[in-house]
Amino acid sequence: MNQNLNADPAELAKFSDLAHRWWDPESEFRPLHQINPLRLTWIDSLARIEGKRVLDIGCGGGILSDAMARKGASVTGIDLSVKALKVAQLHALEAGTSNVDYLEISAEAMALQEPGAFDVVTCMEMLEHVPDPSSIVRACSTLVKPGGWVFFSTLNRNPKSFLFAILGAEYVLQLLPKGTHEYAKFIKPSELAGYARGVGLELTETRGMEYNPLSRRYWLSDDTSVNYLFATRKA
Repeated sequence: MNQNLNADPAELAKFSDLAHRWWDPESEFRPLHQINPLRLTWIDSLARIEGKRVLDIGCGGGILSDAMARKGASVTGIDLSVKALKVAQLHALEAGTSNVDYLEISAEAMALQEPGAFDVVTCMEMLEHVPDPSSIVRACSTLVKPGGWVFFSTLNRNPKSFLFAILGAEYVLQLLPKGTHEYAKFIKPSELAGYARGVGLELTETRGMEYNPLSRRYWLSDDTSVNYLFATRKA
């Protein structure tokens, strides 16, 4: 692997090993299936994605990419996990989702190839898995058109997020495989806002995401102490 690539080989291997389970709603990816309608509705309420050209960075097996395509967007999903991309491509074929393409390419390389090409860029549950999240944010800003939307979601870094997102989700409730997240890579909202402002992305809305283990229900809220989402626009 290119030593300059903004990716952690161990992270890629981890998700590649689970790739065949992406579309099993009762697998390790169950939380993604459960939160996907929330993410999609929120993104669409702001960006109105029907008829828009959308880029999904770190698309994995295509759960969000496929959903946005079904909403009428023309979607390109990119990732560096070949196995996950093959799963995404196979699912698109089986489901008949024709307006989605999947490419093995980094966000930075895509930014060099297609600057200003997309109406909407999404980067969800990915920033906490790369060595340099600010580089991804910069690529997002390059890829989106002026006035276009860029959406992020990631994990806050504080004692509560360690308790809930790692100890709770991975060890107690076993919602995620142990080792899914590394606390040191979590990103405070103030840090992500700084990355965004530095590359001309204006923060327009922030939402938190919460989970009730008794009802097994997720919802969006104003509480950004653990999981949070950013909606930004290119100046």
